[in-house]
Amino acid sequence: MPEGQRRERKKKKSSSWVIKIILWTFMISIFMSVVSNRVLGEASLPVALVILLLFIGIGILFDIVGMSVASASEAPFHSMAARKVAAASQAIALVRNAEKVSNFCNDVVGDICGIVSGSTGAVIASEIARGDAGTIGIVSGVLMTALIAALTVGGKACGKTFATKNSNEIIYTVARVICFFKRPFQKKRG
Repeated sequence: MPEGQRRERKKKKSSSWVIKIILWTFMISIFMSVVSNRVLGEASLPVALVILLLFIGIGILFDIVGMSVASASEAPFHSMAARKVAAASQAIALVRNAEKVSNFCNDVVGDICGIVSGSTGAVIASEIARGDAGTIGIVSGVLMTALIAALTVGGKACGKTFATKNSNEIIYTVARVICFFKRPFQKKRG
């Protein structure tokens, strides 16, 4: 294939990926916002705090996966695939598509969780300050923002260290989870 055609094909694939990632971001954002608003509308303060921690945790978890896939090595998974180890082929696919997987995990899910946790924190702060627009309202908003930022940044910092030291194990675990959820949708051969 001539170089010009190769570049054109790569450019189309890149454009297609951008459109897909925009659509995924839009759909996941809607889903998480609807769930968050629905649950927070009827939740007590302790439940709202648990939901906030859940969003922060999901963001950290996906950041770990995104970092792991970017630093994982493909070679051990080829060895596993040769021995017909379950999920090894899925792990190879993840590593080969590291740029896209990392983009999805870090930028799509991670950023959405950051935005949703921020809005969840705002709801919690307004609930704490209900009826007091003065000092308590301002202090609760500032403290909630600082808490969310500290937990998110601190969690992601710890997660990055863990991810780089255990990247292949993490990717293999992710591959096994993906295979588990794909299994019901695959046609049986026979």
